[in-house]
Amino acid sequence: MNARLPQVDPSVTAQLVAALTPRLRKRLDSGVGKVAARPVSREGDVVRIALDDDTDLELHAPGGVVTRAEAIRCGCLLAPDCLHRAAAASAAPVAEPAALPTTPTPPTTPAPATDPSTASPPTTHGAASPTGTPTPTTGATPTAPHSPPPDEHAHASTPAQDTATPAQRTAATALHDAAAAVLEAGTDGAGAVLQAELLRAAHTARLAGLPRAAGRAVAVVTALRAARGGDPAYRLADLTAALREVLVLAHRIPDATGPELAGLRGSVRQPYTPDGSLRLYGLFAEPVLSATGYAGAVAWTADPTGRLHTVSDVAPGGPERATGAADRAVRIGDTSLTHRELSRAGLAVSGATVSPAGRLGAGAGVRAVRASGVDWSAEPLDRLWAVPVTEQISRALRDDQNAREDQDLLFLDVMLVGTVREAAGECLLAECDGLTVRLTTAHDHPALPHRENLRLLASVPGVRLRVIARLTPGPLPRAALLAVSHPTDPGRHVDLGLDRLGRADLPTAPTGRPHPLPHPADQPHRAPHPGPSQRPTPPPLVDDAPLHLLRRRVTQAVSGGRRVLAFPGGRDTEVARLRRYGLGTAGELLTELHATAADRARDPFGRLLPADTARFVRAWLGAAVYTEFLDRALCAAAWGASLGTTGRSTAPGHSATGRPTEDPGATGMPAVPDPEAAIRPAAPPARSGH
Repeated sequence: MNARLPQVDPSVTAQLVAALTPRLRKRLDSGVGKVAARPVSREGDVVRIALDDDTDLELHAPGGVVTRAEAIRCGCLLAPDCLHRAAAASAAPVAEPAALPTTPTPPTTPAPATDPSTASPPTTHGAASPTGTPTPTTGATPTAPHSPPPDEHAHASTPAQDTATPAQRTAATALHDAAAAVLEAGTDGAGAVLQAELLRAAHTARLAGLPRAAGRAVAVVTALRAARGGDPAYRLADLTAALREVLVLAHRIPDATGPELAGLRGSVRQPYTPDGSLRLYGLFAEPVLSATGYAGAVAWTADPTGRLHTVSDVAPGGPERATGAADRAVRIGDTSLTHRELSRAGLAVSGATVSPAGRLGAGAGVRAVRASGVDWSAEPLDRLWAVPVTEQISRALRDDQNAREDQDLLFLDVMLVGTVREAAGECLLAECDGLTVRLTTAHDHPALPHRENLRLLASVPGVRLRVIARLTPGPLPRAALLAVSHPTDPGRHVDLGLDRLGRADLPTAPTGRPHPLPHPADQPHRAPHPGPSQRPTPPPLVDDAPLHLLRRRVTQAVSGGRRVLAFPGGRDTEVARLRRYGLGTAGELLTELHATAADRARDPFGRLLPADTARFVRAWLGAAVYTEFLDRALCAAAWGASLGTTGRSTAPGHSATGRPTEDPGATGMPAVPDPEAAIRPAAPPARSGH
């Protein structure tokens, strides 16, 4: 993927690749590499690629996006039937399609109000993951991923239907087949042709009113191009998560009904509803830098009740935009506050509009003026740290299709104790509520100061800090640091992705208690924390649970395709080890995964028959869903919390409820439902253990 090229609509790439002859399709992957390596120049909305001394390839991208196949013009003798046009489209970044009507059915009820001036890509904070959420947060995005600002005149949404339409079922089937072909081939075999098929399926899904599935399919293609292009930002875990979600959505949409179907469909735009007047207090700001080509900044604020709201400025760009957007004025009302200033000041808003995710609208009727802010130890921000840690973890792990962007934020009081070296580098160790938490960087890009700030904080063990972090599910307590209270001035805070700490900001001689935390007796609103005897003890075997044995095979299939799992190996030993730890379901899933990968029948003449891709994909999907669920269960156990159940998301300042699902069995591990039941909602769970 060449970041110097303009973004290309998925339908354009699919159309150009489909028009190629079989002979040219075989040469497409090599053609992509050659086109991506050629010199690129830009004049206004026209980007030129010099194929040779006499031949240029032009991409006309008004607004920065190529939306028509005719906008890619080649000067070679074979044009327009040449390989160059399809190769250029396949080498360019993928653009999220503009907002389209989600269904031809006319609306029967008034559509919710939207704020067109603030429609922006779903924010994927830190490293691209996604979900979304980003997802579209994701879809949560990393989560999860980003969508470009939709057209102002596009419809906000269409009324929810009880069942999927025939067009949606057809689109879901096409998505499943295209994603299955990618999984069968792996990243090494998923070249431009398979990517184009998935982009075509994504375009069909968006036209059918399935924007969530379409967005995740585009995220898969983006990750595939990053993997094949050697992009250092590529993460195999992100590709695995995106591919899993595409297959889950394609599997569940045809049979889903009611509210479940509405959540699986997603929405093209966030509806904005009037919220009257708001008094907001700046909390922190963070940069946004995604693998899909979007960058910017997000400022987080809280109202007097502790409910969080965001003001974002995210658009196509790179690291320079991620760092520069923090010093641009926020797009709300007539205020001249920048995102960096808003994170430390306040805002008084009248005529406010707010999306379900907590984003503030910036319509013509919204008025905003600067107001005073407060530090983290004063009301109303202090109440965010008053919520018990276990309750915050339960809220963050709740499986909610309509989760708010702040669901996975953690507000912790910690004491730094040192560092520990991991495969991905060093991470910071901190004591929090009787647990040792691993604090990592939110983004590793060298243009952002996350890593440097973390290294400086590691040099002053014993300092007590208030931190804001984003939960990272795993068998050990882990979170990505976003902001911390200033090491020598408790009345200030440091946005670790935007501000750079210096040696002068660190205490000269840490004593272990340089800044004592407020005593609970001095804060009447603070909920009582459980004492040492009341705090649940994490199961001792969580750290040793060999879930990596199954997770490794799931990710190997994504990387190398089905054939990698067909090789004989030590699968019996791995299955036996999983069963010794009480993970019998994981052992069965691993056995089935290897069996379906190696199952190749022969015809009466001894020739190999095509593999049963559907069976292999179903086995992989069951293992992937099980692994994801068990990761959340182990994460809850590591923090001593209950695993959040599906339900309405609550803001960090509000109480989170959830039915405990821990099983006090011999292994001390949380109960995990049958993963096949997780992807087949109509069927009851086959088992309740493991």
